Amino acid sequence: MATILKHAVPKSEVAASLDQVRETVTGVIADIRERGDEAVRAYSEKFDKWSPDSFRLSDAEVEKIVASVPQQVIDDIRFVQDQVRTFARHQFDSLREFEVETLPGVRLGQKHIPVQAAGAYIPGGRYPLTASAHMTIVTAKVAGVPRVVACTPPIHGEIPAATVAAMHLAGADEIWLLGGVQAVAAMAVGTDTMRPVNLIAGPGNAYVAEAKRQLFGEIGIDLFAGPTEILVLTDEQADPFVCAVDLLSQAEHGPDSPAVLVTTSREVAEKTIAEVERLLPGMPTRDFAGPAWRDHGQVHVVDTLDELYALADEFAFEHVEVLTAEPRLALERMTQYGALFLGEGTCVSFGDKVIGTNHVLPTRGAARYTGGLWVGKYLKTVTYQEVTDTDSQTLLGRLCGRAARVELFEGHARSGDVRAAKAAGDELPWNTA
Repeated sequence: MATILKHAVPKSEVAASLDQVRETVTGVIADIRERGDEAVRAYSEKFDKWSPDSFRLSDAEVEKIVASVPQQVIDDIRFVQDQVRTFARHQFDSLREFEVETLPGVRLGQKHIPVQAAGAYIPGGRYPLTASAHMTIVTAKVAGVPRVVACTPPIHGEIPAATVAAMHLAGADEIWLLGGVQAVAAMAVGTDTMRPVNLIAGPGNAYVAEAKRQLFGEIGIDLFAGPTEILVLTDEQADPFVCAVDLLSQAEHGPDSPAVLVTTSREVAEKTIAEVERLLPGMPTRDFAGPAWRDHGQVHVVDTLDELYALADEFAFEHVEVLTAEPRLALERMTQYGALFLGEGTCVSFGDKVIGTNHVLPTRGAARYTGGLWVGKYLKTVTYQEVTDTDSQTLLGRLCGRAARVELFEGHARSGDVRAAKAAGDELPWNTA
């Protein structure tokens, strides 16, 4: 049994706030469907105080903005994008197209075709999240997506130059200074000035996540996303200071970001809580991290490592940091997570910013059925079939006729009958002509 030293707010309170988000997003999407660019501009003015002559940056504007970014920032962006690109290419290389002959003259095949247009949403309301450009755009380009539309909002009425540079260097074909629901809806349904995309990827606030949820089906999305989550797993040898720093590293994403510690050591638990309380007042991002820890922070103490891993799988969090004596045991014992960060030398922030794995990961328990964004998300795995041998055509035609009639699908059966008739001269009693 786990002992809970710190509870989160009831789930009912979280659900109530989401109801208001859902209603707002529904109205915005409906308005953009009806009024197009006019509505997009109105919402950009309302939410971001931003209404330029064109939301899309020209090539000349992009070049000027990129030139204003310090060289060290450009060099760092290039380095991180190289890491993301390398990992995505290894993912791509792990996928296999094939063609196999299952019967004489019966060839079945599989191909991977990239979606033809993808939207990349790069958040920016609180912070210029350059890393999200790497994760969404670089990965799409490795998959072979020919058209990538990238949207990011202005920050306090200013152009986020480093983000624009990251979008450009990642390979975006179109860069739009447009944020929120209006950006997601415009990419999904299209307007007079923006052609629609087939799939939208990238993190965002509750409104962006809800817009993607409502538009899913009309377009593809990477995954259903919620607030950033971190789960830290420890035994008695973990450093409470490191635990506290890492919990707060994710809590600063927003006031609704869960930060959870599960440990086999009550001493580590109590010292971690004390370190969090000590560090919080001095954090520049305490306005976000403080409410996140207060309302969504949890600390659980369990008796054994078996209980620790079992409880971790129940959480099914996106980020799981394993600070135990044998962290690689988690690879064998856990099945429900977005990404594992193994050992004290690794941290979630590496995954967020620099190491090369994708940071767009499942939240709100979605790790129970999906992993995070990867190169395969931008690919459609399709099949093809070909029958060229008359004996196989006869065999399959007769079998199709019998199998379809068991299900009372006479039309299907007749398609099979015709193939057997063409190949072997079978009679067609249903053909009275």
